[in-house]
Amino acid sequence: MQHLGRLRIALLLTGIAFIAGVYPLIHLWPAGFRWQPAQPEYEQMIAVIYAVLGVFLIRASRHPLGHLSLIWFTVWSSLAHAAVMTWHAARAPTEWQHLAGDVPVLILIAITLAMRVCQ
Repeated sequence: MQHLGRLRIALLLTGIAFIAGVYPLIHLWPAGFRWQPAQPEYEQMIAVIYAVLGVFLIRASRHPLGHLSLIWFTVWSSLAHAAVMTWHAARAPTEWQHLAGDVPVLILIAITLAMRVCQ
């Protein structure tokens, strides 16, 4: 049951990060989290999608085994998003800092949740 507690904590922290962290990071570290040209409308759309996902991850933290499809969606969508961002960051000389910003953050989230589910 200890692994279930760790999964709950990972879901709770990820949910909080998705709700409270995405939009501020775009402004606090624009080189690592804002894609050029800056488009506030796009940034708000991405932030609200992650905020809603964050709410559901927090809800899932209460009963993780009943929300495995949501957890695996978060894992795989984070990896897919990171892969697309990696491709674009590698191709655009002005976007390379994303390889140290939002790309590794999403990969870390995906790995953390996957490891906690598989324990």
